[in-house]
Amino acid sequence: MANVARMSVCAFIGLGNMGFPMAGHLAAGGHEVRVFNRTAAVAERWVEQHGGMVAAAPAGAAEGARFVFTCVGADDDLRAVVLGDGGALGTMAAGSVLVDHTTASADVARELAGVCAERGIGWLDAPISGGQAGAENGVLTVMCGGEPEHFDAARPVMDAYSSAVTLMGPAGSGQLTKMVNQILCAGAVQGAAEALAFGERAGLDMEKVLAAVTKGAAGSWYLQNRGHTMVADEFDFGFAIDWMVKDLSLVSAAAAGLGAPVPLVELCQRYTQATAAAGENRLDTTAIIRRYR
Repeated sequence: MANVARMSVCAFIGLGNMGFPMAGHLAAGGHEVRVFNRTAAVAERWVEQHGGMVAAAPAGAAEGARFVFTCVGADDDLRAVVLGDGGALGTMAAGSVLVDHTTASADVARELAGVCAERGIGWLDAPISGGQAGAENGVLTVMCGGEPEHFDAARPVMDAYSSAVTLMGPAGSGQLTKMVNQILCAGAVQGAAEALAFGERAGLDMEKVLAAVTKGAAGSWYLQNRGHTMVADEFDFGFAIDWMVKDLSLVSAAAAGLGAPVPLVELCQRYTQATAAAGENRLDTTAIIRRYR
């Protein structure tokens, strides 16, 4: 399987902040990579850096590919590149595998899994965690939904940009696991913002506060990596408010369907949406601390 993985023909559709470096790791791992991006100049720049081929449509990238990877914005974007005119499924062969790294709904994952199954094509919904830095360093966490045989085939390829790849269950399970991940992340950001703003209002030396709390039970990835930038009011990096607004909307819709109470998500939504409405939608999610100040 390892030798097959090294020699695979792959298509990568969607070269955003995550997809661009992920596709680069595939090329560096010895795969033949064909790319498509809505903004063609980005795809051309990728080929200049990594080799491979630019396709004029997803179907062109997917033709002859053993593995087709997608990493786009949301459900409708995913349907467009997979099912729309010039979509990837138009040229994918039976026995190939479609691996979707978009953070999307479990419903669209199940829908596309069904379409793929009718055509003898494998499907994995495989949302990712680790941010742009994780993509660039090849250490993403991948949460997969799909059939074991398709997971086993694609995992050696996904290892090129991942440090942990786990099959969570049938189609949709990857997206539901990503929702768990985003509830945890949003809650950690909300707690950090509220706590640090409280400390500021109390007149504490916030550098000393961070030194005191980050190493104890209250410590978190966000306090360790974003605490100082939150105190410094620096947010021009990281996971954008727009992305968290989208992700929490997915969680809220799924929770409603499941009858699952998510009051923390509702609180986080109020703060992320207010921050987006203030025109700060492209800043890091930790910018919600400004709503407390």
